[in-house]
Amino acid sequence: MNIMKKLVKISVIASLFLFVNINLFAQNPSLTVLNMDSQGIEYTPIQLGNLLRMEVEKLGKFEVMDRYDVSYLIEKNKLKIDNCYGKICLVEIGKLLKTDKMMSGSVELYGDKIILSLRLVDVKTDKIEKAQVKEFLKYPNEIQTMIRIALYEMFEIPTDAMANQIKSLTNEEQYENTLINPNQDKLNLSGPRLGLTFFEGQLASIMQAEKWDGGYGMYPVAFMFGYQFEIQYLNSGNFQALFEFLPTITGVDQGRFMPNLSVLMGFRHNVKGWEIALGPTAGLAEKAKGYYTTDADGKTNWHLSNEWNESFPNPNHTYERVDSRGDITYHTGFVLAFGKSFKSGRMNYPVNAFIIPSKSGWRAGITFGFNAKNK
Repeated sequence: MNIMKKLVKISVIASLFLFVNINLFAQNPSLTVLNMDSQGIEYTPIQLGNLLRMEVEKLGKFEVMDRYDVSYLIEKNKLKIDNCYGKICLVEIGKLLKTDKMMSGSVELYGDKIILSLRLVDVKTDKIEKAQVKEFLKYPNEIQTMIRIALYEMFEIPTDAMANQIKSLTNEEQYENTLINPNQDKLNLSGPRLGLTFFEGQLASIMQAEKWDGGYGMYPVAFMFGYQFEIQYLNSGNFQALFEFLPTITGVDQGRFMPNLSVLMGFRHNVKGWEIALGPTAGLAEKAKGYYTTDADGKTNWHLSNEWNESFPNPNHTYERVDSRGDITYHTGFVLAFGKSFKSGRMNYPVNAFIIPSKSGWRAGITFGFNAKNK
């Protein structure tokens, strides 16, 4: 029985000893963050050091020394850290501060690029344990995000949740968004538009009919060109809402002049480039009043109102339709458009399809445009 009690006591003591040692070994190493070198940006070395210290604390991998404690010890020991960014200096300061690790780095502006470098130094071994150099686009307002990204990559922490941020800050092909351009409008596609308009139904028949019969003697496909003006009135996250004003001219390739103005309300995804828009459209065209008759063969014929005489039945109803012999007047309709924008460097290439339904036939088309974002 005594033997059993001794075994239990030994087991308890051993367990406690093992538990204490595991916790001692599991304790995070201490780390001190000094200033970061600053070249060509508005942040001071002290500000950059504070941002780095804060982001390192979020990792939960080190016992990070408080910045006020660092300031106190530096002042107490009369240390000079104004240009302490290299390994030798960091090791010397680290030994005086009795810390396991030291971290510093630099943020430098080179043209349209920001180069961010980080160094983690092991004080005991006098070696650079980890180093990370990351190139970003010139968005100085996102320095803290850049530091976070560099730290994640340095310590091999998954960055899936930050994929969009990384693309926005490193890839020139990425669309505008609030992250990289918070104080300006997002993706703006104002610019020229070129395309084709297709006529269907009765409109197609009128387009192809001879001029003496009220037609235009043209193909039911016409070239169009114009210019799109955009006004963003709502920007949130990856989306924006906007008004689009699109004056166009159609038919000049076939000797016709058909002006049109569309006012659309659109909704666009800034990251993917997809867009949908709808709204009223109005234009000018020749219209005339007339009536329809049916001959012995069952063919329907169109006659102007002033053509009525005894040889034609007295029309019970008159209609107004597009007719090249009529007077110029306005016509209205409703446009539904959708499309996608492609990006290459600073250039945007919007491609859109649209449809305009009406009783006399549908109009549909496709447009292509381009513009360059001014930085």
